[in-house]
Amino acid sequence: MELADGIVRAASFLGAGICMGVGALGPGLGEGYVAGKAVEAIGRAPEQSGLLTRTMLIGMAVDESTGIYALVIALLLLFAV
Repeated sequence: MELADGIVRAASFLGAGICMGVGALGPGLGEGYVAGKAVEAIGRAPEQSGLLTRTMLIGMAVDESTGIYALVIALLLLFAV
């Protein structure tokens, strides 16, 4: 049984690493894209900067939640399996 436990443990470590790698990739790319587009929009319409910044921050918070979900799944794989 020790070999099976070791394989399960190694697979959970591998899964947690992959989960965080892929889970951090999406929010990172998404937030960079959102920030770039917000800067472009503020450059075109500086009088709307308050509305654009507020909308950008809400979008980034929603985008970051996927990274937090990935962290939760990775922690479950590390400590609950």
